[in-house]
Order: sequence, then structure tokens, then C-alpha cells
Amino acid sequence: MNIKLIKTEEDYQLALQRLEVIFDAEPDTQEGDELEVLSFLIDSYEKEHFAIEAPDPIEAVKFRMEQLGLKQKDLAEVLGYKSRVSEVLSRKRKLTLEMIRNLHRTLNIPTNVLIQEY
Repeated sequence: MNIKLIKTEEDYQLALQRLEVIFDAEPDTQEGDELEVLSFLIDSYEKEHFAIEAPDPIEAVKFRMEQLGLKQKDLAEVLGYKSRVSEVLSRKRKLTLEMIRNLHRTLNIPTNVLIQEY
């Protein structure tokens, strides 16, 4: 096992190539251990160099509605009134703490996404 930190794009590409070779390694073997360590190193490098920002709160709500096949009227119980849903989705009204809690509970959208400024 020849493992080293991933510091450059070249190191990253080599790690990915090696990962492909040992991808099906059995646990508790030398290659299995290498796979596990290499996965952590690749994950760490990707988090640092390819960070993905959290989505916009309103776009997250719209996306989740689409996934669940919901219409604006379906959110009336979650946000209050049909008109309030329209105002929120068109960005004329900000999400309140109660709305954020309800959206989190009902649509299972992480609160850290919903509390962002937009």
C-alpha cells in the first residue's frame, strides 16, 4: 500500500485511477484498507477543491415541490395562505422562522438551506 496525501490535481487523478482498480476490494484485506483510506483522502480533496454551495432557499423549495409533484396550492397549509405561497415563491415575501420549520418538517429540506439569505 503506497498512500500519500492528495495535494495536486495530478495526485487527485492518480488516486482516482487507483480507486478504480481496487474499487471491488474485499473489506479487511490490504486492498480493502487501501480503498477505505484512499476514499477518505479523495473525499477530503474534493470537499476542499470542488465545494458545492447550498442551493438558494426558494429554488430548493421549488425543486422539492417538483420532486414530490406538489403545486403551489399544496403549500398553503405549510405557509399559511395561497397568496402567501405565491409571494414567497416569487420572492416578494421572506420566509419566517415558522415557515422554515414547517417547510423542513413537511418537505424535509434541511434548515441550513432554508435560513440562507436570498
